[in-house]
Parts: sequence; structure tokens; C-alpha cells
Amino acid sequence: MTRTFLVTGAAGGLGGSVVAAALAAGFNVLATDLDPEGVTAPSAHRGRLRTRALDVTDPAAARDAVACAVAEFGAVDVLVNSAGIRDVGSIEDMTEEAFRRNVEVNFFGVVNTVRAVLPVMRERRSGSIVNVSTIGGRRNQPGLGAYQSSKWAVGGFTEILAREVAPLGIRVTLAEPGGIRTPWATAPIAVPDLRPEYEGTVGAFVRSYRDNPDVMRGDPSRMAEVILRITSEPAPPVRLLLGSDAVWLASRLSEARAAEDAAWRETSLSTDFDGLGDFADTEVARLVGPSTS
Repeated sequence: MTRTFLVTGAAGGLGGSVVAAALAAGFNVLATDLDPEGVTAPSAHRGRLRTRALDVTDPAAARDAVACAVAEFGAVDVLVNSAGIRDVGSIEDMTEEAFRRNVEVNFFGVVNTVRAVLPVMRERRSGSIVNVSTIGGRRNQPGLGAYQSSKWAVGGFTEILAREVAPLGIRVTLAEPGGIRTPWATAPIAVPDLRPEYEGTVGAFVRSYRDNPDVMRGDPSRMAEVILRITSEPAPPVRLLLGSDAVWLASRLSEARAAEDAAWRETSLSTDFDGLGDFADTEVARLVGPSTS
């Protein structure tokens, strides 16, 4: 069956690889980007490709893009949110404008496109949404406060979304790649002047990141093929790690958090009122606990 993909951040990087993979698989694609002139495709696939300028921070523009895909191809079967930006600097010194721009693009850009496509998918009781995040959405890297905070938000949003729309036949996955070998990742990191106090944290990160091949292990074409496969799975994972570095980091981050929770468990438990039963036995616990589906 020919499906229609709507891809943001499609002019390069992982988004561009998803466009190429979807077209090669015989699907229709509406490829969007701030500058869609950068979207490329073999001439043999051009009949199934449409491009459109899209600023994902504009909710009305997101709705217009969905309407365009429906008008051109009849539906939107898959939404892949790949648009994103990354500014580097200490939390203290980054400008308010830059910090807010990271959150607007990386988080609200996802919110806007998801909200735009849900009415179409809900009506059809079918659809797949892939929000591209990063393993950085679980990390706490000095220098990436704005970027990683926005990706943490995308992770929480995606998990809630998955539980809300699963009964409607809509499948949702958060893709969490490690470093990817793309022009965006290999471009020089622009860093504003650092205070000496942050040289040992933010400065150390920038120095270790530059020209280090182990930072960019991921093949965007292979990741795109996995994303394509996930969109056809009847029960895809809500979170999907991509890359050996992401897998390595995820397990260690979970272990470190669990160890800290355990170390402070008795202090945490001491703050309840006296005489209460085990929270695990309450109806509230059954309601708010992690989904097992």
C-alpha cells in the first residue's frame, strides 16, 4: 500500500535520509523545511515528492502543511518530526532569545505538527508518528542546556501522546539517536565567549566534541531505514535507541539514576503522613503507573 509521509527538517541530515528512504520504498512524501530548496531526490521519484516551506514554530503553518499533504496525496499516514536546532553555551550566558528559540523549534515545533496531524489520523483511526529526539534527551551535558532541556520535553510529550492515542489506532515512537554523521553534526560548533568559570565544563565538552569521530558513529541512511520499518510495525516501541553510543549511554544513565534513588530512598519515604498504606496498593498507583501495554 502506498503511504504518505510528512517529514520536517527534510532538507538534510536524518530528515533528508528519511525522505530518500520513503521515496525509494515507493511512498509519497511531503518534505518540509525552512528552506525546501535543499530537498533532493532522484528524478525517478519526483512524481511522489512535494516540497513546502515550513516554520514548525508556526501552528497555522503546520496545519497548512498537513492540509497540503491531504490535498496532494489524500492522507497523512506517517509524520516524522526531524526539524531541530542546537545552540551551545552555558545556561547563565546563553541569550534569552537563543534559549527560547531552541525550545520553540525543538519542542513546540513537535507539538505544533502533532496537533495539526492528529485530526486526520484520528478520523481514519490509523497513523504513525515518529518524533526524532536524541540520547541527549536523557543526558545532562554542560553546554547543551537549551538543546537537551527541549529534548527532555519532547520525550515526556511523546510518551504521554503514545498513551492517549493508542486506542485510536495511532502509533507513536520517540527515536533517540546518538551522534549522527551529518553536515549539521560535523559543522563547527559556534560558542559565545565563555566565562573562565565554565571552561572546565562547557569548554571541556566543546573541545572533546570537535573533530572526534567517535562523536558521530551513526549512519543516517541506516537510521532512516529503521525509522521506516518502525512506522509499519503494529506495536512499535515508544522509545527507540539508535546507535551503539545511545545504547551504551542509556543503560548507564538508568543505572546511575536508580542508584541515587536507592541511596536516598529512606529520606524520600520519610515525607509521607503517618498511618498510610502502601501506595502501590492504591487505585491512584494503578492509574498513574507506567503503561505495561
